[in-house]
Amino acid sequence: MTVLHAFGVDGPARRLAGGQGTSWAAGEVVLKPDGGALHEWLADAFADVTCDGFRLAAPVRTRDGAWGLQGWSAMRWVQGAEPDYSAVSTWQEILTAGRAFHRAVARLRRPAFLDTRRDWWAQADRAAWAERAIRFVPEFTALARRLEEALQPLGPPQLVHADLTKNVLFDPGLPPAIIDISPYWRPPAYAEAIVVADALCWHDAPSSLWRTVDVSAAAVARALLFRMATTNERVLSGDQGADLQDEARRYDLAAAAIGL
Repeated sequence: MTVLHAFGVDGPARRLAGGQGTSWAAGEVVLKPDGGALHEWLADAFADVTCDGFRLAAPVRTRDGAWGLQGWSAMRWVQGAEPDYSAVSTWQEILTAGRAFHRAVARLRRPAFLDTRRDWWAQADRAAWAERAIRFVPEFTALARRLEEALQPLGPPQLVHADLTKNVLFDPGLPPAIIDISPYWRPPAYAEAIVVADALCWHDAPSSLWRTVDVSAAAVARALLFRMATTNERVLSGDQGADLQDEARRYDLAAAAIGL
């Protein structure tokens, strides 16, 4: 209750579904653990961002003016729900919201804390851009080589949200709400391609989706390499939750959809 009170909330909290299952909603506030440098940077960097074609959840200070307390940070609750991922139009709408977001944040400077990240996703991202060596498990080795052969430059980097797939909420009459920003310093085409890769791998999207939404095969190849490298990082760290055979099959089907 101390944390809730500090953020101006006096009611009960409820755990939110989705994500990593560590977020709680209380009143008009969503609380998350370990915001740290990311949350403080978001709060400062996005203060002057103009939301044109999308909504953002505003960071919330404590009553004392701090951005966090006892390992918790807070954001305003935004109205909206996940869309129907079985509809091709949903993927276009997610990408449209993402493109509006990336236009709005194009002027932001590269955040220094990106260099200190060592989580699975950050390490996999560096591997996908050949900034660090990676040894793929046997299930992924052959496909990784095929994907690497298809890579091409994707344009200049900027701040991007590289996990849009389940982090765009929709509500009738309101612009899409973009939540849980995962910042990377990469070309926007990469962030868009991750959405397409997710759709092909996990949501039974038609194989022609990348053409429909105008995302290049080279971009999707790099996005698939990133997602595959993330699973690889999990496995090498000792995590046993991945079904390597199933994931290899899904990545291979997605690669075939873009002609690889």
